[in-house]
Amino acid sequence: MGRGFSNTGLGIDHARAHALFAHYDTPHGVACAMLLPIAMGFDKPAVADRLAKIAVAMGVNTDGMSTDAAADAAICQLKSDVNIPTTCKGLIEEDLDQLATDAMHDAAQPV
Repeated sequence: MGRGFSNTGLGIDHARAHALFAHYDTPHGVACAMLLPIAMGFDKPAVADRLAKIAVAMGVNTDGMSTDAAADAAICQLKSDVNIPTTCKGLIEEDLDQLATDAMHDAAQPV
């Protein structure tokens, strides 16, 4: 199974999660959850329609919202419903360049 994951390019969310684990021992699932709303926001321009539909499926009242606002609402609702942590213990600004470099060179990063 690991071989299949290594050959698929799981994406930047997993690659960044690996970097957080390597530097701060953040559990992979927690790191993926923390980073997912950021990845969803990054992908929003390409998938706003889908995210807006997800907001409705999550019970968000999107009446009168633009597609972009409804997409943002889906991301916010996910963070709220799942109680995703918003901070990584030990993370300091000086480490950001190294974390980005590590994530870009991770096997999970799409080719």
